[in-house]
Amino acid sequence: MDSTLIRISHPFKLKPSIFDNSLHHHHHHHHHQPHSPLRLLKLGSNSSSSSRRRTRNDAAFDEVAYEAERLSLDAKARRSMEETSKRELVESAIEDDPKAWKWVIRKRIWDLMEAQNFAHNPRPVHHRIPNFVGAPAAADKFGGLEVFGVAECVKVNPDSPQKQVRFLTLSDGKKLLTPQPRLRTGFFSVLEASMLTPSTIKEACTSVGVAKYGRPIGLDEKLKVDLIVIGSVAVDLKTGARLGKGEGFAELEYGMLRYMGAIDDTTPVVTTVHDCQLVDDIPVEKLLIHDVPVDIICTPTQVIFTNTSIPKPQGIYWDKLSPEKLGQIRILRELKSRIERETGQKLPSGPSEKLPPTARRRR
Repeated sequence: MDSTLIRISHPFKLKPSIFDNSLHHHHHHHHHQPHSPLRLLKLGSNSSSSSRRRTRNDAAFDEVAYEAERLSLDAKARRSMEETSKRELVESAIEDDPKAWKWVIRKRIWDLMEAQNFAHNPRPVHHRIPNFVGAPAAADKFGGLEVFGVAECVKVNPDSPQKQVRFLTLSDGKKLLTPQPRLRTGFFSVLEASMLTPSTIKEACTSVGVAKYGRPIGLDEKLKVDLIVIGSVAVDLKTGARLGKGEGFAELEYGMLRYMGAIDDTTPVVTTVHDCQLVDDIPVEKLLIHDVPVDIICTPTQVIFTNTSIPKPQGIYWDKLSPEKLGQIRILRELKSRIERETGQKLPSGPSEKLPPTARRRR
């Protein structure tokens, strides 16, 4: 547990200019390209009303182009993760690769879901948080949880199987916090039922809807998140150990919320999965310090309280974060430079890796 972790005791006050200026004003060494629809989502908690007006104006938000670019970038990332998984499995045959065992379990679950037709569109489910038959039923089990009943603000991942979870959150009048896909365009968006009409709530549960109706927030947002929902590829029903799709976004999102003071050790973490995604062979001793365990598992048929004893991450472990991942996610770079300014110390960075193509972000 020698990872470097620096806690800041108050929320970050990032200068509005960091978020409100166009990306063209940053990273001058990158090639400049015209704004794509993804770039419409500028971060900044000061511009909530103007951003709402802007995104609700049909002329300012091209849904088709936004979705086409999102799907294209997602496909690239999946292809790259497929290459990564193959490479790490091959390397593990030569030397003991610490991440190879995760790919073995992921592949087993993805293959099983496709073979047994437990998978639901988008298919194939490989290299995704897999959508599954019965996802709405698992969401209904989630909706019956006491922790959901009392929650006022719920953070939910943006993947297909949790769409109904996002719908229940908004329908119940709660605040929904959802990450922008792969943190590409920024950070989190907040949606509230008061911002929507009964006819737009369903749309607001999609990526396009979040971009259209959500209010982008920055790291200085005062926020208390009462409940976290994350997607999983596999989850151990005995220990609460969880595997995602291998890109590490659930961990980064969790770490950033910890930094903001929005969550703590007591904030429940829930996942909704198909019963076939329940496993009992995730080796807890091989989990990394930033892996997020789950407290409650909801399937279409049951609710499992894991009583996990796996410690929750305390923030972002900079010495585990590769330069490539940092290069991919602007909000992380802003956070890192902010902490370095506040502490007067340079934060460590993790070992290099071959990264998904989203790293080569178009400017």
